[in-house]
Amino acid sequence: MQKVYFDHAATSFPKPPEVVSAMVAYMERVGSNVGRGGYASAYEAAGTVLAARERLCALLGGPDPRNVIFTLNVTEALNMILKGFLCPGDHVLVSAVEHNAVMRPLVQLSQTGVAFDRIPCDGEGALCLDALDGLVRPSTRAVVLTHASNVAGTIQPVAQVGAFCRAHGLRFIVDCAQTAGMEPVDMGPMGIDALAFTGHKGLLGPQGTGGFLVTDAFEKELDPLISGGTGSFSHLETVPALLPDRFEAGTLNLPGIYGLHAALGFLEETGIDVIRAWERALTARFLAAVAEDGRIRVAGPRTAEGRTAVVSLDFPGRDNAEIAFRLDSEYGVMTRCGLHCAPNAHRTLGTYPQGTVRFSFGYGNTEEEIDYASDAIGRILNG
Repeated sequence: MQKVYFDHAATSFPKPPEVVSAMVAYMERVGSNVGRGGYASAYEAAGTVLAARERLCALLGGPDPRNVIFTLNVTEALNMILKGFLCPGDHVLVSAVEHNAVMRPLVQLSQTGVAFDRIPCDGEGALCLDALDGLVRPSTRAVVLTHASNVAGTIQPVAQVGAFCRAHGLRFIVDCAQTAGMEPVDMGPMGIDALAFTGHKGLLGPQGTGGFLVTDAFEKELDPLISGGTGSFSHLETVPALLPDRFEAGTLNLPGIYGLHAALGFLEETGIDVIRAWERALTARFLAAVAEDGRIRVAGPRTAEGRTAVVSLDFPGRDNAEIAFRLDSEYGVMTRCGLHCAPNAHRTLGTYPQGTVRFSFGYGNTEEEIDYASDAIGRILNG
């Protein structure tokens, strides 16, 4: 049976071969920690980590490579930003389609006196910009926004929200889990103070990699969530003030960063615009095949414009979980069914509690795979 992977919004697969090669090379030939050894292999590891920071800084428009902080994933990065910044009495604004990587930390913080309001989104998951002004309070400190919905694929107007934050003296925190490596991102023009990313989705790196980029002004307002050894300033028992050390206590995931560095090289060589155009073409082809079927409801934009390569389908009157199971067991088409760690996004889209069957495409997918999956859906619905 043919196998088709359509779950790139969860993690990209397969990775570029050079990602695996780089990780194996580190494990077999280098093996040293950064800042913990005065020998050649440790210096080599430090050089690769710095090169990965430089590539991320260039790709995402960061202020400086030292402002690139590595974590194990985007969830850890968001926790470090939110819990390092917000205090009892503070108020923040979030969109109505945020992932639980934002909402669970905020709900946890709400138990300590932090408040939040949701900026409404329309039925396709697009932010209602007109609602922003009326939600700001004297205690509002920041806006936290996903760049694109992991459920509907809807791309949010980040630059406009960034301009709003500047005009109102608010910090702007953006979750780029679904866009880094796939959509243009530039911290400066977009007015972003902190940008959280994951390495294993659009950046095509391995799991266990992620982080955030932060401006010089904003990092001074963040308290480190985790402290400990950094391999630097070992004569001090206080947290180093220097970036990135201030937020990188403990040993980094060096095999993962080696793989991420190689993946970033692949992205540079291939070109983000090329990847984006191909994924958009696949999305348009899939939508053309399913959007007009009266038995299927597209949760989100019905065209390929203004969205990522994420398409959620609801099958009214049918069990979405059964559809997803049959796609996999009978046709080898791998999707993700459920609420996608974003329950309020589904409430906004009108797909709660049943959820959706999510198809998410990657650069390695083909038109033939799109047609095969579209045909499989038709066969299941006609059966």
